[in-house]
Amino acid sequence: MTQSKPAEPGYALSELSTKTPTRFEIVPDAPTRAGLAADLGIEGIRKLRFAGEIRADGKRDWRLDGKLGATVVQPCVVTLAPVTTRIDVEVTRRFLARMPDLTLDEDGEAEMPEDDTIEPLGSHIDPAMVMAEALALHLPLYPRADGAELGAVSVAEPGVVPLTDEAAKPFAALAELRDKLGKPDADDSTD
Repeated sequence: MTQSKPAEPGYALSELSTKTPTRFEIVPDAPTRAGLAADLGIEGIRKLRFAGEIRADGKRDWRLDGKLGATVVQPCVVTLAPVTTRIDVEVTRRFLARMPDLTLDEDGEAEMPEDDTIEPLGSHIDPAMVMAEALALHLPLYPRADGAELGAVSVAEPGVVPLTDEAAKPFAALAELRDKLGKPDADDSTD
């Protein structure tokens, strides 16, 4: 028994017109949004839509331009309460038949190209994959519920006074020493 290779997701380059843009619109259903939310490690995705077009860009390259709209729910970094965020962003990906040559820095490490919209061209262009990547890149890193603030944390061994922001200031130790010695400021002394 032979197994057939699963079909590649997205659009095969052979199916795309080099003269007319191919329009797409992706509106995932609830189970798909739940799966994507789980993959991204967030509480939920209430709405998700990605629409745009794929068109030829020169003789061998392709370009995807789209608009991503999403409403996501993440836990607050302070209280863990659900935080709902609306994301609306323009997304561009350029699929290049020939990627630019990597340059090496002075340590011999490869430097990434400055253009973060480029990807190597394969046999397919998958708007759903671009949508998931763009959503992951635009999620708030530290969602915070309204009014949630980080409190001050003081940690020290028993019997030791914790260091405060005030005590860490450059002249705080000198002022404290002056106060302990009970000497007046130079401005307070009389001749």
